[in-house]
Amino acid sequence: MERAKHTEKIQTLSSQQIQALTSVVVARANLAASLGQQYGGDRDIYQALGYKRVLTYADFWTQYSRQDIAKAIIDRPVKATWQGQLELIESEDAEKTVFEKAWYDLNKKLKLRSLLARVDRLTGIGRYGVLLLGLDDVIDNAGFAKPVSVSGKRELLYVKPFGENSAKIDLYVTDPNNPRYGTPLTYNVEVADVASGSSSVVRVHYSRMIHILEDHLESEVMGIPKLESVFNRLYDLEKLVGGDAEMFWRGARPGYQGTVDKDYSMTATTKKDLTEQIDEYENGLRRILINEGVDLKALAQQIADPSGHLDIQLTMLSAVTGIPKRILSGSERGELASTQDSGEWKTYVQSRREDHAEPHIIRPFTDRLIELKVLPKPESGDYKVDWLDLFSISEKERVEIGKSRANAIRE
Repeated sequence: MERAKHTEKIQTLSSQQIQALTSVVVARANLAASLGQQYGGDRDIYQALGYKRVLTYADFWTQYSRQDIAKAIIDRPVKATWQGQLELIESEDAEKTVFEKAWYDLNKKLKLRSLLARVDRLTGIGRYGVLLLGLDDVIDNAGFAKPVSVSGKRELLYVKPFGENSAKIDLYVTDPNNPRYGTPLTYNVEVADVASGSSSVVRVHYSRMIHILEDHLESEVMGIPKLESVFNRLYDLEKLVGGDAEMFWRGARPGYQGTVDKDYSMTATTKKDLTEQIDEYENGLRRILINEGVDLKALAQQIADPSGHLDIQLTMLSAVTGIPKRILSGSERGELASTQDSGEWKTYVQSRREDHAEPHIIRPFTDRLIELKVLPKPESGDYKVDWLDLFSISEKERVEIGKSRANAIRE
């Protein structure tokens, strides 16, 4: 086992390493500063349109928590990916093997499918997500910082999913001769105490964690948050939707133009009363203005239809995320469009299962449990993930096919 062969070394950074790290940080800062620059810096689109140059986890979490489409971008692929029962099988025989039964019992006991789906969501919000394995060799919080004891069979008591913000990387493996060079050694995990309403930070060794990435290029530690590439479009969407609501509020209730009669002298009391009425009309639900000496004429109402602009934003979001526009917006009008979107969506979800959920979540998690003897080793030497078949014909589709055949026979 790797942990028995290699010892992680905690090293301080040399001046050369610090200089290299500083260079990377400066390069990224310069890249952020250049975003939106046109015509040699004479035009700054990001500043003009109110886009943020530097995005943090807090930005992504806020969008996910408060904006509908941002939440849909994260949640809908995850919910579709993990729908149905999740089974691990090593044989096509009807009778369960020892491994299959052990997985089934553990999944039922700890509700593993739900936990894996939760960490999948957390991974998409930030740059990574983690699963904390609650094993029976930990007596107190200090025990989390020690490598997992591999002597004998371990028992998995619980599994806790955490996002980047709640499980920050504390130390990295800095020994270049270690196969885990450049990967996390320990994490600082923020554990909430529901009873007291406070939280505490616990240092956790990497052997007790499953580190999960989805969209990553050069780094094996940090991925790319799902909302980062579409963040500007989400801002634009907020402007359009919020602006449409404000425009309707103001435009549907006409403004007034007042002309004071030339022979009328407005007293301070009358002026105050009229001002209060106008304020109630503008900011409240007052519909009648009572006044004297002032001729009020309603201005023309101005209400525009924003649907075309919203459609452009949803098209851009769909193009980047790979989620069909009708799936993203929850609109399924039109049988042909719905059928096409459904086929594309199922292909997208199946690809996500094969390219992300299985290799980056299920197998690392299951293999670690086998390594720690929480699960028995499959007798065949391997196992496969048995997902719900997305492309199977539904009962409704079977009925429609039956009707079509019956009509064809009658003709």
